Amino acid sequence: MSELECGCLPREDVAGTLVARIGYRGAEFSGYAEQPGQRTVQGELRQALETALRRPVDMECAGRTDSGVHALAQYVSVPVTSEELERVGRRLHASLVALTPDDISVLGLFRARAGFSARFDARRRSYRYRICCGPARPVLAWDHAWWLRGVGSLDVAAMDEAASHLVGEHDFKSFCKASSAELIESDGRSTSRFLEAVRVTDDIEGGEKIVAIDVVGNAFLHNMVRSITGTLVEVGRGHRDSEWVASALLARDRRAAGPTAPAKGLTFQSVEYDEGALVPWV
Repeated sequence: MSELECGCLPREDVAGTLVARIGYRGAEFSGYAEQPGQRTVQGELRQALETALRRPVDMECAGRTDSGVHALAQYVSVPVTSEELERVGRRLHASLVALTPDDISVLGLFRARAGFSARFDARRRSYRYRICCGPARPVLAWDHAWWLRGVGSLDVAAMDEAASHLVGEHDFKSFCKASSAELIESDGRSTSRFLEAVRVTDDIEGGEKIVAIDVVGNAFLHNMVRSITGTLVEVGRGHRDSEWVASALLARDRRAAGPTAPAKGLTFQSVEYDEGALVPWV
């Protein structure tokens, strides 16, 4: 199969990279990545980009999200030609806004060097998981928070203390979907990741109280943040102590940690790249 047939530009025609920053509400998507017969973020975005550029495109994203997970600042990179780099950014942006559905927001367009990858050039990624407690339904947070209706409150201080055990370079196999961990290891790859920060705080968003779990790291395993959340909630409910989280981490066994939290409470918050890597496309 030739490069054109697989949807990529020939290497000699690539002059730079279009990078789109997008947000999306994940409820109606079967995740980011394309799947046959399913509505996905990548599928909708590919249709918009191919219509705007009038050709097949090759795309990479900063981090694939599961079904139901939201994003405030996902980044997608597409190799482009010198002729395409001459297009007026605001007009291309307007076209992509018009071509995408209401649950995807094209937040901005950038130029980057040829060969730039939204995935491999990312330095750190950030997620936030939102939890609402108590018998009253969340109002504005309903679509993007985990409602623990039978839990009056969580011990946020205990959760934050437990979270400290996860900071640094560790093997996070206990917090990875078991089938995904098996595939990673069968390919000879590592389930070790570096977490720069894991913080649990009380917060107020839109006038509503939430418990926020913020996780920042270089890369993430399948279901990693949701598994961390489910584990920390066990501590917050008083079912486990802080040291249990450290033991679960060392076990390298998904069964040793807590349950996987629901998808809808998770939001892909941000991605950071080297300074100057992205230039606004105006």
